[in-house]
Amino acid sequence: MHRPTALGGALAALATAAAGVLVAAAVSTTPAAAATGGTGTGYLRTSGNKIVDSTGATVRLTGINWFGMETDNKTFHGLWSSNPWRGQLDTMARLGYNTLRIPYSNDALKPGATATGINDFVNPDLVGLSPLQILDKVVDYAGSKGMRVILDRHRPTSAGQSPLWYTSTVSEATWIADWKMLAQRYANNPTVIGADLHNEPHAEGTNPAATGACWGCGDTARDWRLAAERAGNAILGVQPNWLIFVEGVSCPSGGLSNVWDNDPSNDEDCGWWGGNLSKAGQFPVRLNVANRLVYSPHEYATSVYHQAWFDDPTYPANMPAIWDRYWGHLYKQNIAPIMMGEFGTTLQDPKDKVWLQNLMAYTGTGVTGMSFTYWSWNPNSGDTGGIANDDWTTINQAKQDILQPYLIPPTGGGTTSPAPTTPAPTTPAPAGGCTATYKQVNAWQGGFQGELTVKNSGTAALNPWSATWTWPSGVNLASGWNATVTQSGTTVTAAAPTWASSLAPGASVTIGFTANGTAAAPGAVKLNGTAC
Repeated sequence: MHRPTALGGALAALATAAAGVLVAAAVSTTPAAAATGGTGTGYLRTSGNKIVDSTGATVRLTGINWFGMETDNKTFHGLWSSNPWRGQLDTMARLGYNTLRIPYSNDALKPGATATGINDFVNPDLVGLSPLQILDKVVDYAGSKGMRVILDRHRPTSAGQSPLWYTSTVSEATWIADWKMLAQRYANNPTVIGADLHNEPHAEGTNPAATGACWGCGDTARDWRLAAERAGNAILGVQPNWLIFVEGVSCPSGGLSNVWDNDPSNDEDCGWWGGNLSKAGQFPVRLNVANRLVYSPHEYATSVYHQAWFDDPTYPANMPAIWDRYWGHLYKQNIAPIMMGEFGTTLQDPKDKVWLQNLMAYTGTGVTGMSFTYWSWNPNSGDTGGIANDDWTTINQAKQDILQPYLIPPTGGGTTSPAPTTPAPTTPAPAGGCTATYKQVNAWQGGFQGELTVKNSGTAALNPWSATWTWPSGVNLASGWNATVTQSGTTVTAAAPTWASSLAPGASVTIGFTANGTAAAPGAVKLNGTAC
């Protein structure tokens, strides 16, 4: 589960087997070009335990969650920061995250819903837009970078998560109708690839008086597997090209064990909220369109809840068998693909680093490994933190270093090669070895946003690279991304980030920034000391 620590939105409480999280996304009304590269071409489908594109090529989704639309803000968190929304997506793509999972609540979809928590100085293009219109812009821009989008119905309302897919105020009919609306809205946009139907169904009540989500129990009011079929088939009736992502439950019975009754028949093996797919082999989700089902478990570390298995004397050697039991068997038996929708940690406990390293190794390397979307981009996830630091610009390198070998960047995302352990000396570019182009993205009273693209047109790689430029007096840097950007006097320096320290011959880097003062193009641009 993940408790936002700023600007609204909280999560659910944990029971003995739990962990909750945030919500899903939408995309643009303008059809995006079919994604290519790391996320394939055209719409996606399944083949055994693989996700494949329209040509049959295997695709691995290596994504990240950006939450907020499920909270009272009804839009992405971090829009209050000094890093513009495009800059945040630029960094995600450049780091190698090829998919964006976007949590939402049904409140954000209502007519008249208002997005709050937006810094209109940094994001003037979002002022006055509805939550869905902001999503449209995010989807369009993500698609332009080759990223894919998964929409996640995270909560019925912004008040919190629910064990069942409906509540006394949000009916199953509303849940399905809203999904059909989203499917229609993005029906011609292959950036949006599917629906994560409901976030973290879980147990409620004590057995035998269970009232929470069960799997295979046959009670239509509680059987999550049957509800997933109803919603999945309704969506596919509108948009047959979407993937349907189905999470697990926590306890297959839908109720918590009574450990005090000395009746072992009421005790069962429970896991994380949304993480228990142990009955999916016996009771599979049946969809009317073949090759559309992806199982999407959640998995967490001690920073979310200290499960008993973390204290096993054989830890972490005990973990693969646990993952096999809850969800890995579906992949290993070639039943369906796995897309781990959420997993994360603060890394504060040494056990958590071991957990994350072993979990990533379990998913496999290369394009044939299991897909995933890490929780989360947001630094304000209270029990996991994020990939972004509190400034929403720099990154948590300790987490990124563990994930990096498993990331497959989208086309346009840039290199994801980790920095060398011993930085090589700066290599001067040959004379005339660089070119620079500038684009002003936005301007407002008292400031502007721009992008400087610098190309290494020399014959040698620059490792590390560093670009400099000058601004007129009175123009001052506010924020920067895709590099460590600093200013001294009228000179600005953009130093290579550790996650992309090398600039190969013929390669380019786009440095984004916002600045205060009268809009001005960078002057006297140099790359590693050579004028461009």
